[in-house]
Amino acid sequence: MLRRPLGAGGPEVSAIGIGAMSFAGFYGPASEAQSHAVLDAAMDAGVDHIDTANIYGMGTSESVIGSFLKRYRGKGGIPFRIATKASITRDPETGARRFDNSAAHLESELDQSLKRLGLERVDLFYVHRRDPRLEIEEVTQTLAGLVAKGKIGAFGFSEIAPTSLRRAAAVHPVAAVQSEYSLQTRLPELGMVQACGELGTALVAFSPVGRGLLSDTPPTPARVAASPFLRTNTRFNGGNLERNLAASLPLRDLAAQAGYPTATLAIAWVLSQGPTVHAIPGTRSPGHLHELVRGASMMLDADLKAEIERRLPLGWAHGARYSGDQVIGPEDYC
Repeated sequence: MLRRPLGAGGPEVSAIGIGAMSFAGFYGPASEAQSHAVLDAAMDAGVDHIDTANIYGMGTSESVIGSFLKRYRGKGGIPFRIATKASITRDPETGARRFDNSAAHLESELDQSLKRLGLERVDLFYVHRRDPRLEIEEVTQTLAGLVAKGKIGAFGFSEIAPTSLRRAAAVHPVAAVQSEYSLQTRLPELGMVQACGELGTALVAFSPVGRGLLSDTPPTPARVAASPFLRTNTRFNGGNLERNLAASLPLRDLAAQAGYPTATLAIAWVLSQGPTVHAIPGTRSPGHLHELVRGASMMLDADLKAEIERRLPLGWAHGARYSGDQVIGPEDYC
């Protein structure tokens, strides 16, 4: 298993982790038993980086992970490095989605996450979205304070711009930045990959198999309809699902010719983009997890990498990566 540091001077973790949004049913029904089976398979495969958030099922994902970890308490330590996130919330009066990076909110939400996880400390704590009311330097000081209190080992930010990362890093080392990054979504190449490389910050790529499009079992219309997230996502509705299935077929053909699962090639490509890049795909299936893990032990040669990029050139995907509501929060930088 390929291992990489989680930030400059941080602990080494498996270069592929588990994105636990799927444990909360975002991509279809997921029972606690199914999610625990994925975690057991992850341990067997040498995967030790688990990523979750307080809003995944309004605490469901964290609770599922916490119930799994119960068996390890008092027995020499837990087998995973745990990351979680906070800051996305609702206005108490209007119910509108908003972001809160205040010290009081972040620490309160972290305390609730720790309770659900059954932990006294998480290894990594992200600000899930920037709060436009606060300068990032102030938020960084808040996060540094949580490190000093021993509640988190390190911190990061999700969906920020390279300029924001540099501002935060001038105050305190930032262990990780989480961004959507795959053959389908290549925005991080326009500054974030470079900034993370210069600063030693881990670039943690979520949705590295394009929310299933870059696999041998891409979403069907029925699966999209059953997923609260996918059925509102522009790339999976309004005719774009069919267009994207056709556009991504050349990658599936190449994978078959090369003798690999398509998801294996997709993960290998992401991890080949630089030594600070990690991938956290989500899955509800131990079998699919094995395909993903193979990508962390595969070294793409130059010819195969070039052929992958020829078949899926920049800009091939139909539709925006987020809906109009979902796009509020991630920082634009190009």
